[in-house]
Amino acid sequence: MQKLKSQLLNIALPCSVLFSMFLFMSGCDNSLSHPEMAEEQVRQKIVINCSEVWYQQVEKQLLSGDGQGHGPDLGSDEWQSVIEFKLGIRGDKTVPQRNTDAWCTFIDERLQH
Repeated sequence: MQKLKSQLLNIALPCSVLFSMFLFMSGCDNSLSHPEMAEEQVRQKIVINCSEVWYQQVEKQLLSGDGQGHGPDLGSDEWQSVIEFKLGIRGDKTVPQRNTDAWCTFIDERLQH
């Protein structure tokens, strides 16, 4: 009986140490237990560079014209104003200055939500 107890301790002790280490290490990374936090951290690091391709993608989501080819030129100040209007953010002081990558990033984030 004493030998059996000794063997069990020899097995259980290393396993409990490994299990404790696993719990400790997994508790250090919040992104493992909160995947939405990891996703948010990744999203915050993305900076959109304004480009013709990006303007076209936005235009597919938010038509700035009348559907018959009439409307502002993509990427122009007028077009950016229409996009802000369509998103309900025109005049909002938190919107970055137009014609900047910060503006495109801000708009892209609004379109993702």
